[in-house]
Amino acid sequence: MDTTRVAELQALLEGVQLPAEKAVLLVHAVQQRAEPAFIDALRELPDRRYESLDEVGEELVHVEPASQPDEAPMPREERGGAPDGDEA
Repeated sequence: MDTTRVAELQALLEGVQLPAEKAVLLVHAVQQRAEPAFIDALRELPDRRYESLDEVGEELVHVEPASQPDEAPMPREERGGAPDGDEA
């Protein structure tokens, strides 16, 4: 989830009694009529106690797998001499 959407979800969760378990966050989001994407994101959180909405946000940013390029770039051949500048 991108940081803008995380901020929107954090704003929606304002007012929830913290610290809170994941289940409490989900109930609060449902009561606030959160959109399905937010509910799904909260369901993906690890089951644990969250001390702050910042902790929730940090987890949400990490929950989404990082996009990977289709192919990793090939290593380039090194050029130049020895690190001290002398060529052997």
